[in-house]
Amino acid sequence: MPKKLDPDEIYTPSAPGSRTSAAAAAGKASSAATDEALVFEYIDQQGMRGATDDEVEQALGMLHQGASARRRGLVLKHKVIDSQKSRRTRTGCGATVWVTVASLARTGDTA
Repeated sequence: MPKKLDPDEIYTPSAPGSRTSAAAAAGKASSAATDEALVFEYIDQQGMRGATDDEVEQALGMLHQGASARRRGLVLKHKVIDSQKSRRTRTGCGATVWVTVASLARTGDTA
């Protein structure tokens, strides 16, 4: 049975059965909380314009794996949601635009 996610935990996934992946995830846990706060703050500052993972990566100088994992943790905690909009990435692919629930609350809008 899969482990139930605790919404207060920092999301640091690892590949099942991989010792090196588990070690990397454990090593990242100490900075993950700070990174998660930075990702939240950046997306929140964008207001209802929101941000794609690619925009977060560029703005914060993060690698894709770290930025998307921190954003995913925020989604699991119900702090960030899919705006139902998309924008192009640097490579021209469509990407989900993420907004904070706090931004929605400030505007009274719904995504």
